[in-house]
Amino acid sequence: QVQLVESGGGLVQPGGSLSLSCAASGSIFSINVMDWYRQAPGKQRELIAAITSDGITNYAESVKGRFAISRDNVKNSMYLQMNSLKPEDTAVYYCHANVVTFTRRSFSYWGQGTQVTVSS
Repeated sequence: QVQLVESGGGLVQPGGSLSLSCAASGSIFSINVMDWYRQAPGKQRELIAAITSDGITNYAESVKGRFAISRDNVKNSMYLQMNSLKPEDTAVYYCHANVVTFTRRSFSYWGQGTQVTVSS
């Protein structure tokens, strides 16, 4: 009923930049919160950035000042601009959204994940 499609992952050199996109589609009445998670090998999945429907943002300390989250409520899309990338940013990045359907019930949805590799 609802699908999250991610794009933008890939290989980048340390200090470089990369932009991720997440597009939500389907039976969407509204989206309360959209956020980005990442999971490195052998580590727990961590929340790195979140944004509310009215544009309030929050960042993990590890990415604060380097990453910027944004969203387009008309397109039901979310973006993550990643700058000054470090090797420790290497992980699978996941899009997540809390979606309100036309039945007025909320559900949690995840994208499939996209690999970001920062390597010299």
